Amino acid sequence: MTQRQAVTPDHIRAYLAENPKMRARDAAHALGIAEAQLVAAGVGAGTTRITPHPDDIIPAAEALGEVMALTRVEACVHEKVGAYGNYHPGEHAAMTLAEDIDLRIFPSHWVHAFAVEEGGRRSLQVFDAAGDAVHKIHLREASNHDVWARIVADLAVDDQSAGQEVAPRKPVEAAKVREDKADILREEWAKLTDTHQFLRLCAKLKMNRLGAYRVAGAPFVRPLAPEAADAMLNAVRDAGIEVMIFVGNRGCIQIHTGPILSLKPMGPWQNVMDPGFNLHLRLDKVAEVWAVAKPTQRGPAVSVEAFDAEGGLIFQVFGVGKEGRDSREAWGRIVTALPSVAPVPA
Repeated sequence: MTQRQAVTPDHIRAYLAENPKMRARDAAHALGIAEAQLVAAGVGAGTTRITPHPDDIIPAAEALGEVMALTRVEACVHEKVGAYGNYHPGEHAAMTLAEDIDLRIFPSHWVHAFAVEEGGRRSLQVFDAAGDAVHKIHLREASNHDVWARIVADLAVDDQSAGQEVAPRKPVEAAKVREDKADILREEWAKLTDTHQFLRLCAKLKMNRLGAYRVAGAPFVRPLAPEAADAMLNAVRDAGIEVMIFVGNRGCIQIHTGPILSLKPMGPWQNVMDPGFNLHLRLDKVAEVWAVAKPTQRGPAVSVEAFDAEGGLIFQVFGVGKEGRDSREAWGRIVTALPSVAPVPA
């Protein structure tokens, strides 16, 4: 039995009692368990197991009014304040297209879920099969707390055990490169008409996103220095333009559309601390950054994309191209000015 399975709920609760100010993610790491196992230990003492499917959770979240939506990867946390709404279900992919909360949801990775009430704070928390956080919904002072009890009762499942089994965590997929397919990649890349076609192209050529970037070359991609991630955030703030910032894990992608108003570095973290939007980025985890151009019917979609040392995608940033709110030209100038480095060996 692995340690992730062996630590008992009693052990977890005792550890939390001794370390009441420790964040759940940090406590789980210290114990060598998954975060879902740590949260599950509170079942029956403020925590309730709930159905994990987004078709149930997202409509319930709509009734809560203003909340904070949180989606993260290891190196980046994306937080948006707003109300859920305009939910579009789907067997393989679903969407929430509200004014402030913009999500792409992959239901197969919504495996465990809990309603958590602790220290006056309330949240709905979703985890994947390995027990890693997929998406969290935190209530705020302005939330509709009157419906909380009803939502928890409606979403509760029969199993209210405090133990939690988890599957082995799947490793991040490293760059998949096919040098022999480089010419086909470039030829087909030039024919793209929508950014969503890109991953299908990669799959057809048995590559992945990072692998394709490493072999495509100009004019499709340009390798940037790791410090370009921070330089980009500062340049967007200074230019006063709007961008789209995507952060996502296997189960959820969360998108901010708007400006960056304030940056507050703290240790290895660079932090966007704006009304309604916070981003927390571990700059020391950024290993590769790429400037990417994909042709679309509305002109090239230019992005800056950061990856960690394992090849995991940390974030993507695009210029906003909406009518009346088109920042693409100014965004293009920012991307062009970012420092290049020698290409990463394929």
